[in-house]
Amino acid sequence: MIRQKKLAAGTNSSVVVDRCQVCDSPDLDTIMFVGYLPPVNTMPAIGSRPAEQPAYPAEVLRCKKCQLVQIGLIVDPAILFPPTYPYTSGTTKILRENFAELSQEVAKLYPLKSSELVVDIGSNDGTLLSNFTQCARVYGIEPTNAGKLAQQRGITTDISFFNRAAVKKAVAGQGKAKIVTATNVFAHIEDIHEIVDCILELLDDNGIFISESHYLLPLVETLQYDTIYHEHLRYYSVTALKYLLEMHGLEVINTKRIPTHGGSIRVYAARKGKYPVRETVAATLAEESRELSEAKLKAFKTNVVNSKLALYALMRDIKKKGQRIYGVGAPSRASTLINYVGLDDGTLDCVLEIKGSYKIGKYIPGTTIPVVDEERLFQDQPEYAMLLSWHIADELMPKLAARGYKGKFIIPLPEPRIASV
Repeated sequence: MIRQKKLAAGTNSSVVVDRCQVCDSPDLDTIMFVGYLPPVNTMPAIGSRPAEQPAYPAEVLRCKKCQLVQIGLIVDPAILFPPTYPYTSGTTKILRENFAELSQEVAKLYPLKSSELVVDIGSNDGTLLSNFTQCARVYGIEPTNAGKLAQQRGITTDISFFNRAAVKKAVAGQGKAKIVTATNVFAHIEDIHEIVDCILELLDDNGIFISESHYLLPLVETLQYDTIYHEHLRYYSVTALKYLLEMHGLEVINTKRIPTHGGSIRVYAARKGKYPVRETVAATLAEESRELSEAKLKAFKTNVVNSKLALYALMRDIKKKGQRIYGVGAPSRASTLINYVGLDDGTLDCVLEIKGSYKIGKYIPGTTIPVVDEERLFQDQPEYAMLLSWHIADELMPKLAARGYKGKFIIPLPEPRIASV
């Protein structure tokens, strides 16, 4: 079994990826370089003087052997996921709806008994698990203080990184799991082979592992360079996931494209031969064979550069008129967009977040662009609002207009444009 050099949390170091994270091949091609990026959730307080801040190279690589697309540097997870990590899944409507839909799909395809256990890896504030509490026992494993929010909701949560010690504790206290979920986290954890081994230890013989990851296909289709940052170690296709899981005796039994994070893939896997393989798997693999060719991945870089230049040109014309541009939403992806494009507080006046967000009162990483309460949008009425969560623009624009915003919208990706409701 392939084993890579493991980076221990708290080492304050990084590891250059010179061999594929899945198959160990040294045959890696560069797709593009997004520059040196600060950790996307390291946000200094507004008013603090600019000080030295780490930034790490963000190179995107593709393995010729197993087709895995991956980041070129593994950063210490203690830097990327500190206890003060500000993200909470419950504040995002599309995630709440997705997790509810996931639980309904599981109930339909693979029904649970009330005695059976669902474990969520990287369970955050417990939003996903809350959908399973009526039909099964639930247990979360979460390394940040978001786990305390889950505990307050009555969801048993171990506040720790997912590793063998956490699995041993879970099995000793809860037993084996029928379902293990890893949503928007399976691409984030280093030493993926050990992680899959830990998942196998946690699953009972008939258990099912469900992962949701940002999907390479829409990333390429809609130029989502803003999802490239160091928390995302791997950018999965089902082709690469299948290769990884089969190395551990697991087979992919079902796939489904879902709308979260601008386009994700939900993949069900189980021990080989335990469940029928649904027709969705072959269909997805065939589509990837057509749409993720080497030529299309090479064109991705050129298209991203052109998109960046177009956004600059659009903003230049607005700023020459002395008009204001406020950013709407501060998801992690906004940090990459802002830093890669090179925006500052002279081009983007501020970024707005919903009331209660932990990001309010902070600066966007690598800048002095302040994150403030979204009420400023309606009070100040800037001429333009740039939707940094552009992948849900169709949902956001009518809502903001209905609440009283009278200006125009900038949708920065894939083709930067001005829009009105």
